[in-house]
This record gives sequence, C-alpha cells and structure tokens, in this order.
Amino acid sequence: MDISDIRFLLEAFQIFSLKNLVMILAGGLLIYLAIKKDFEPVLLLPIGFGAILANLPLTGITDAAEGGFLGVLYQAGIKTELFPLLIFIGIGAMTDFGPLLENPKMAILGAAGQVGIFGTLLLALSIGFDLNEAASIGIIGAIDGPTAIYVSSRLAPHLLGPIAVTAYTYMSLVPIIQPPVMRLLTTEKERKVRMPYTEKPVSKTVKILFPILVTIVISLISPKASPLIATLMFGNLMRESGVVERLTKSAQNEIANVTTIFLGLTVGSTMSGDSFIQSETLLILGMGLLAFVLDTVGGVLVGKLMYILSGKKFNPLIGAAGISAFPMSARIVQKVGQEDDLDNFLLMHAMGANTAGQLGSVVAGGVVLMLLSGAI
Repeated sequence: MDISDIRFLLEAFQIFSLKNLVMILAGGLLIYLAIKKDFEPVLLLPIGFGAILANLPLTGITDAAEGGFLGVLYQAGIKTELFPLLIFIGIGAMTDFGPLLENPKMAILGAAGQVGIFGTLLLALSIGFDLNEAASIGIIGAIDGPTAIYVSSRLAPHLLGPIAVTAYTYMSLVPIIQPPVMRLLTTEKERKVRMPYTEKPVSKTVKILFPILVTIVISLISPKASPLIATLMFGNLMRESGVVERLTKSAQNEIANVTTIFLGLTVGSTMSGDSFIQSETLLILGMGLLAFVLDTVGGVLVGKLMYILSGKKFNPLIGAAGISAFPMSARIVQKVGQEDDLDNFLLMHAMGANTAGQLGSVVAGGVVLMLLSGAI
C-alpha cells in the first residue's frame, strides 16, 4: 500500500458522516424487519442493502456517470419507469379478477379505498409541499408500491426514497394498521353479518375481454394511466388466455423476481444520508400512515352505507378490502369477521373488493398524473 492508497482511505473516513451512519443503521433495520419480522422481505431486504451501499463514500456505486451499477439501474429502470411497469405485468399475471366480475358492485369499494390519496394530498399542500410533491406523497395512499414509485418518479423524483420506503413499510404493516380501524368503525352486529357466497360462473370470453376493454376505456378516460393499466391488464390477459402459460409463468416468476431485486436495490440507493435525513422525511412517514388509515376509513364507511342500502345484508368489513394490498387485505377482512363469528366466511366477497382496489389504485395514479400533466 503506497501513500496514495492511505490518503484515499483517510479521505473516505473524512467524508463519512453521521448521516451516512444513521442511514446504514436504517438499512440494517429494514433488513432486520425483512428477516426477523417477515415484513415485505422481497422488497425491504434489497431496499435495506441498497441504502447501506448508497452511504458508503467514494464507491461511485450510485453515480451513473462513473458507471456505478445502482446509478445505471436508476437511469434505466426508474427514470424510464420501466421497473414499475414490469412489476405490473407480473401482478396482472397473478391476479384473478373473477370475484370482481362475479360481483361488479365491489368496484364501488375499490374506488372508496383510494380516498386516502386525495385527503393526504390536501394535507401535504396545507403544510407547505408544492403540488407535485403533495401528489407524490398522496399516492402512498394507493397502497401500491409500483404505483407510488411510478408517480413519484415523474412528479417528485427527489422524494422517491422516503415515499417508496414509506409505501412498502406500511404495506407490510397492513395487518396491524387495518384491524383496529375496522373494529372502531363497525358494531359487533355489523361484523356478524353473513354473506353466503353463490358462485356466478364467468365465461372465459368475459375474462379475456375484460383486460382488453378495461385498457381501452381507462386509456381513453385517463391517458396518463395507460402505461400502468396496460401492463397490468396485459399480464392478466396472458393469464386468462390460457395459451401462453410459459410467458405467464415467466411474468409471475423470473421477470417479477429479477425486477423486484433491481427495483429494491435502486430505491435503496436513493436513501443517501444528505437527501433522506430531513424533516420532510418524518412528515412523509406520518402522512403515509394517515393515508393508509383514511383508505380503510373510506372503504369501511362506504361498506356501512351498502349495509344500510342492502337492508343490513352487507357486511361493512368488506369495505376495508377496497385497497390495493392484494390478497393481504382480503385475508384481514376474513380474520376480523371470524373474531365474532367463526362460521362467517367473507373471503371471496373481500377478494372482489380487493381486486377492485388494485384497479382503483392504478386509475387513481393515472388521474393524479392527468390532473398535473401541465406541471410535469
């Protein structure tokens, strides 16, 4: 080792700051939550490791100009919005919209489950964030990581790190966040409402036409949502066609898995100490939680309205599944419903609302982009 190597080593330690140390510890915490608590491990683990890499000085690993691989991945996959769209193809290939097609009224709950987006957007505006930043923070309420990344990368890329981490962290905490809100807003009598499931067969033709028509209609109504809805529906079309099983499996597995690794590492690479440790990061974490709570409140309250309009034959708990956390939220509805009645089976009804929530989150993201298209 010559004198230049020693100087380089000393320079690295001189540049290394307390903020870098804090973010390395934060990355370690995300890895701990992924491994020990099983909180969204497929994303929190690579995000945590990416955060550690981003805070090691002089590596150049996040600098695309120096050929740093995380910087190159950011330019290729986040700035071009490619990674979120590839993830949506995989999600579409894994999603069965049958329960929604069998019970189309669940689409109302999918819309109600997005109320947190706009409530949080207004709050962010009121406390000083500009319109693009507020919209990016509000989209956390889509409870859909790829949508949050897609929208924030276009509107407020400097907030991508805290927004993505907030979205995925709270997604992993949905089983903790939702049940108290659901119990608070419903009575025991309402939670005990039984809704026998009578399967209404949906033809293969309908299942094939659904993704095609949804893509056309939503693209015409909200052109900015077209990339999101098109990739989601293309994945679903492959699934329902039954003739490209190899491609469907690749979308569900290889493509989704590889893209998830790159997406997680790249999001983590935006969590450098200087850009992440700011007061606005804490505000985003707080407003992200509020967005999740408001989504649940909106869904349950609309569910209570449907309970009244149906002559008390609709279980309002199902409204909580009108978010995009699929199928986690549907399972939570089933679990909370059985706390008061072990023989109450709400899962298939909740799955209809949950798949509607997936569509709702994509449309909401497109609406936000369309409304702000002049500001992009």
